[in-house]
Amino acid sequence: MNIRKIAHIDMDAFFASCELTQYPQLRGLPMVVGGGSRHAPRPGPDGELVFSTLRDYAGRGVLTTATYEARAFGLHSGMPTAKAARLAPDAILLPVSFDLYRHYSRRFKEAVRTVTDVIQDVGIDEIYADLTDLPDDPLTLAQRIKTAVKLATGGLTCSVGITPNKLLSKLASDMNKPDGITLLQMEDIPTRIWPLAVGKVNGIGPKASEKLAQLQIHTIGELAAADIALLQEHFGLSYAAWLHDAAHGRDDRPLVTEREPKGMSRETTFENDLHPKRHREQLGAAFTALCQRVAEDLKRKGFVGRNVAIKLRFDNFETVTRAITLQAATADAATIRLAAGQCLKRVPLERSIRLLGVRVGALETAPADDEPQQGSLF
Repeated sequence: MNIRKIAHIDMDAFFASCELTQYPQLRGLPMVVGGGSRHAPRPGPDGELVFSTLRDYAGRGVLTTATYEARAFGLHSGMPTAKAARLAPDAILLPVSFDLYRHYSRRFKEAVRTVTDVIQDVGIDEIYADLTDLPDDPLTLAQRIKTAVKLATGGLTCSVGITPNKLLSKLASDMNKPDGITLLQMEDIPTRIWPLAVGKVNGIGPKASEKLAQLQIHTIGELAAADIALLQEHFGLSYAAWLHDAAHGRDDRPLVTEREPKGMSRETTFENDLHPKRHREQLGAAFTALCQRVAEDLKRKGFVGRNVAIKLRFDNFETVTRAITLQAATADAATIRLAAGQCLKRVPLERSIRLLGVRVGALETAPADDEPQQGSLF
């Protein structure tokens, strides 16, 4: 039986890299994406473009991405933009350009398909590819993929991890960023994987990492050596078994090359709990952004949905959901936002909110575009 060759291909600082194709004069400079249209570049008196900086920002948004030069200042995706402005006030600030990102995402994925058509699409800037049946060695295949992507995108780079499974490949692709190649086999786990922090494993989030730290488990190696009974006591049978397998690099999941999703969702956990009255504007902006992101996901995948649901987790960790069924399926952000707002009205908003989520279900293949509708949330 052939040892599987599973690749995880992850574009480097994707949104920022896409922006640099439009503004090459910003190469080498700290730059972030996350502003609104008012932060778009504008012609100056001498005809040269004038760019906004984080110093110009006022609002409650978060960064979508940052160049590696900006990351040197501690900036990263998901960081509140106001905090980023304090760390690097002179960093260039650009608005989000989803049409541009979708364009380069299609080119990136089409390029990988010139090497293999056995791929699993997992995001706008990352995919898995099964290379097992290809005769070339992993290094040659990784180089072929990187060359194809660079040519198809006009110079954008990606990092590639190739290992026997998806879990390890996801870890590997992050080891030599940017523009790197990482090849691992199972025998490399003790030296290459076990020294990493447990939070590096896809599926071990901040809360699980915190609970593991309380058990004095900080690295993947310490997790691999942990007593399974201890893990079961604190995480339950199923998740404990998964933690044990993940720490040893075991993952038999196949690539899902064709998916008919039941629903698409987006959610966010706030850095600080937000109260529906005191933080009405911030919650409203976050809720609207989630609806927009779900709509973008639906359009990118070619689906519309008839069921809109919301999810709220309060400061006491109580979680509630509400859903509504629409007369016509949609992928329109404003329609989703209106329906989500109707769901929201059915929830008593008395406690501060930790987590907010929006989901669209009952999916079907997208027909013609929906007519937009307007509505408010908070």
